Amino acid sequence: MTQPTVAIVILNYNGVHYLQKFLPSVLSCSAEYARVIVADNASTDNSLALLRESFPSVELIILDRNYGFAGGYNKALEQVKSDYYVLLNSDVEVSRGWIEPIITLMESDKAIAACQPKLLSYHEPELFEYAGGAGGWIDYLGYPFSRGRVFEVCEKDVRQYNSTAPVFWASGAAMFVRASVFQDCRGFDAYFFAHMEEIDLCWRMQLKGHKIMSCPASVVYHVGGGTLPKGNERKVYLNFRNNLIMLCKNLPWQERIWKLPLRFFLDILFACKNLFTGYPKSFTAVLKAHVSVVKWRLLHSLKAPYTKRPFTTLTGVYNRSIVWNYFVNNMKKFSDIIGNK
Repeated sequence: MTQPTVAIVILNYNGVHYLQKFLPSVLSCSAEYARVIVADNASTDNSLALLRESFPSVELIILDRNYGFAGGYNKALEQVKSDYYVLLNSDVEVSRGWIEPIITLMESDKAIAACQPKLLSYHEPELFEYAGGAGGWIDYLGYPFSRGRVFEVCEKDVRQYNSTAPVFWASGAAMFVRASVFQDCRGFDAYFFAHMEEIDLCWRMQLKGHKIMSCPASVVYHVGGGTLPKGNERKVYLNFRNNLIMLCKNLPWQERIWKLPLRFFLDILFACKNLFTGYPKSFTAVLKAHVSVVKWRLLHSLKAPYTKRPFTTLTGVYNRSIVWNYFVNNMKKFSDIIGNK
């Protein structure tokens, strides 16, 4: 059997300290057949000098400006020929043999379009990491969570989610993607810039009949918050804006007409809570996000080149509210809500 080609593509923007710290693990722990590429989003630090001097074996793609996570990967991957892309954050430490289990899984089932490893916290490796845990789910109102992380609570990894399983979304921090499907779906939505773009892409992949998987036999360690720190006003704005736009794009109209108003209401409750607990910038960010969604809707058609199936018929969708379960029923763990799937 012919060995599939694999390209590990690290998108970098002013992350010289992460490249210096984590590139050695990528180079030493990755399969020999995997190319390592750094796509630079017009960094203003000395990232390029470091790469040229200390990592001459790493291929470089230099972009003319900062296109964000979504646009940057779209631009970079247009220049990469490979059977599989591995989209890897610069702040991720990989472990030996992390590539083979996922490629073997994806080769065994051509319907799998994307897959993620188990993400653990770099600073607290006994905990699942916020950005994806052991595979992403989403509730019926569009709130994402994962095996091992619900809202702010990251569980301790005691191998409770070690089974390979279908999920709704694969984390963009370490995302294996079948290149042909990525291109067929026209990649990420560049308008998103950063945050939620991988969930939107996985949703569109599912609507086209593909599977998204989690493969915990592969393990990586993610620092998290490297580009936009947690709680950052810009991060709050992008998360709320992009999540609502994702719902606008992908929900069938019968669901959109009532879920979007409900989401706006719940978002406002969240914003007011932050305002009265001393986080006025978060309040402002949510309001700005809502204004941006309205503007986006006025400029974009909601027609799509795929069938918008009912949300809860897709894999990895929880047909209830995690907001209610988390804040009212005090269910803080994925296993409390879904079970050990």
